[in-house]
Amino acid sequence: MALLLTLLGAVLCSLVVSSEVIPQADFNLQGVAGKWYLIGFATNAQWFVSRRDSMKMGTTMLTPTADGDMDISYASLNPDGSCWRLNNLATKTDMPGKFTYTSQRWGSLNDMRFVEVKNDEYALTHTIKSKESELTVVNKLYGRGADLGADLLEKFRQFSLESGVLPENIVFLPKNAECPAA
Repeated sequence: MALLLTLLGAVLCSLVVSSEVIPQADFNLQGVAGKWYLIGFATNAQWFVSRRDSMKMGTTMLTPTADGDMDISYASLNPDGSCWRLNNLATKTDMPGKFTYTSQRWGSLNDMRFVEVKNDEYALTHTIKSKESELTVVNKLYGRGADLGADLLEKFRQFSLESGVLPENIVFLPKNAECPAA
């Protein structure tokens, strides 16, 4: 019983930390527009634990809409040459750099924040996903190119640890050929 209470306390603490993650103060939606490589991925979600070893780098296209929302299109090449694609429309909130969307594929409500962005180099996002009574955190590190410096990889690792992700669930994705444009 003591172990269960300790684990519950740790989960609640990580959720409190996650809810206090603030987007970058000078977030610029037009600045993040364009192509990004998904370099780092961190989460304690159960599905990830069994799939992390097979995940590879993919690309994300961020396209601002006229209303200030953002279309997010992700693609990753599968080993058989087919492409795994995912599209979502993220709605702006009153806080610049914070968006919400419901995943069309998974049905989860997502609260996504751009934590740190250097528009020509990297972006670090933090998403709180909720589905039924389950809450998970997903952190992602994007680069304008397929490589980022060791300092940025370490910054992502530290941020993920601070947001409650276990060290073994922080991965840097191996490079992968790109999907053809859809």
